[in-house]
Amino acid sequence: MSINISRPFYILPAIVFAQLLGSSTWFAGNAILPLLKLQWGLADSAVAELTNSVQLGFIVGALLFAFLALADRVSPRILFFICALGSAFFNLQIALWADTLTEILCLRFLGGVMLAGVYPIGMKIATGWYPEGLGLALGYLVGALALGTSSGHLFASLQFSDWQPVIYLTSACAVVGGLLVLICVPDGPALHKGGALRFKDLWIAMKHKPLQASAGGYFGHMWELYAVLALAPYWFIAWQDYHDVELNIPFWSFYVIAVGGFGCITGGYVSLKAGSWRVARFMLTCSGICCFLSPLIMELPFWVALVFWTIWGVTVVADSPQFSALSAKTAPKEVVGSALTMINAIGFTITIIATQITAMMLEAYPVEWIMLLLAPGPVLGLLSLRRLKRLQPNL
Repeated sequence: MSINISRPFYILPAIVFAQLLGSSTWFAGNAILPLLKLQWGLADSAVAELTNSVQLGFIVGALLFAFLALADRVSPRILFFICALGSAFFNLQIALWADTLTEILCLRFLGGVMLAGVYPIGMKIATGWYPEGLGLALGYLVGALALGTSSGHLFASLQFSDWQPVIYLTSACAVVGGLLVLICVPDGPALHKGGALRFKDLWIAMKHKPLQASAGGYFGHMWELYAVLALAPYWFIAWQDYHDVELNIPFWSFYVIAVGGFGCITGGYVSLKAGSWRVARFMLTCSGICCFLSPLIMELPFWVALVFWTIWGVTVVADSPQFSALSAKTAPKEVVGSALTMINAIGFTITIIATQITAMMLEAYPVEWIMLLLAPGPVLGLLSLRRLKRLQPNL
């Protein structure tokens, strides 16, 4: 049944820009790591701890919000505003208070809890205004997330003499993003009031075979995604050392993550005609091939490496909104909220495992070969997508 909604022209741009700014603190810890390593003598493996502390906080926050049904008890725009301010506050304390890596990790965890009220809640706000054409709207939102999470690396590429300005700037962005939603985006007319997360619903979802197949594709994608984004700076450092040249590592780290936003938006438009299944399969295939090509590209000129990382940056994240759309379509309608919460929690747990394993190997093996460990994710994800097509040929 078609839903005809009249909405101001600025609603989607406002949500997207707020998502971009609100997620700016996500990789702030990774962005300041090179300077922290010099000042505090941290090991390369600290990248896993800085990345995973946020991921773990996000998982805890997402589950907490779902169990308490906060987005149904509180206006999503107000919850988004509060959580954006919360992420800015905990991020700011890194510059104002933290003196050890342990203290930074605690603050990154708390910031991750707050980000669970920015990224998923931003999606809920969008569904209230765009109940149809959700694949395209999610493409814009995940694209904004990619660009927003890369902003820490962009600020670091300005090559400040210290790392604190990166923290100040990312915190300021999060505050502005929260204010933008609070002031400019009222709750949408199609906003759905869901229920709290229930274990009974999770059991129903887990037994549903099309959702199993869709989730399997998403889990394979998540095995690769955050590990690639966390290791990209180390890949560029290795290329720099191999060719004896100097690169602006933070800028190219920003580029790899930010270009994924273009992929998400382009994939969203293509999905309107080709469908989410085909877009997800194409993106996952390309990013999986990049895993295998990583060792070969290291010896080639920079322009080849740049093309390679442009393709990888675009495709490694562009299937995210399409997997979300596929899970929403395949989940039993009566348990869709609980199913998506469960899938997201498992997916982000997988990112922690993949990032931890690959980062632990950085000091013993070349980073370009470590990337091969991520290839099984896309391979298994593609097998799950193939199974999904057999179960639901009309996707």
